[in-house]
Amino acid sequence: MSNYPDVRLRRLRRTPSLRRMFDAPMPGPGKFIWPVFVVEGKRQRQKIAAMPGQYRCSVDTLLKELRPVAKSGIGGILIFGLVENSQKDGAGSAAHDDRGAVQQAVRAVHREYPDLVIFTDVCLCAYTTHGHCGPLTADGDVDNDSANEMLAKTAVSHAAAGADGVAPSAMMDGQVRAIRSALSSDGFHQTLLMSYSTKFASSMYGPFREAEQSAPQKGDRRGYQASYGNARLALRESALDEAEGADILMVKPSLFYLDIIARLRESTDLPLAVYNVSGEYSMLIAAADRGWGVLRDMVRESSMALVRAGTDLLISYW
Repeated sequence: MSNYPDVRLRRLRRTPSLRRMFDAPMPGPGKFIWPVFVVEGKRQRQKIAAMPGQYRCSVDTLLKELRPVAKSGIGGILIFGLVENSQKDGAGSAAHDDRGAVQQAVRAVHREYPDLVIFTDVCLCAYTTHGHCGPLTADGDVDNDSANEMLAKTAVSHAAAGADGVAPSAMMDGQVRAIRSALSSDGFHQTLLMSYSTKFASSMYGPFREAEQSAPQKGDRRGYQASYGNARLALRESALDEAEGADILMVKPSLFYLDIIARLRESTDLPLAVYNVSGEYSMLIAAADRGWGVLRDMVRESSMALVRAGTDLLISYW
């Protein structure tokens, strides 16, 4: 029942000062994690056509790119690695090479920016010849348990290099348990485990797959990534990862899944991260380039939507 004219809600938003007083604050840089792409070599800064403003960098270049970012007070980075085709095999063995680009980047960033929190993506798709997230069985399916063994080795190699946290993204059943067990066995009891716990088989990964050169050579990933048509099963993924020892849960993508973020927030006390993915990033840039919106305003509004839904940490290219 309306109490107008005595109640006038416009009083609460009449001036910029009043709006600042009553609005929730925008998340500061300390709540953001920047995904970065690392390649081997020196003085590499390769443009990613589908992701304007983002680059594949060699370790030396990454250290330079991070200077203004670290100075801004950003919370951390999430490192992805790439290898030459000649280094790929059916199992993704190069992912746990101690001399790999990710491992080298972790050591270098840790030395140069000791206060920056370093997460690493733990997956195999960029290291396999077929582009799937684990070794394949004879009938072409991903071998879940063999993949877990490789993921665990990769996570341990990242922790040994000095990563603060590892982030498994392969969506294999039991991957969190396998990684937590391997980390503990090797003495890495303090390493954070940020699970891509509800990662959907989404149409929004195209620019990322160009950046990582990790598209499947045959088939797709719908057999192991969550279906956007089954919310209950998607939420069970996160519940299981929490039970297996995850320290942080994650929903990916973000903007199309605000309902999932809100429901997950209500069901867990773990920190909740969201991945504001490449397609969402490039989509806003494309809209702004066509004059369909002001980029800064769209970025702020969409980021606030994620916070309202219950997000603690924003993995974002912004």
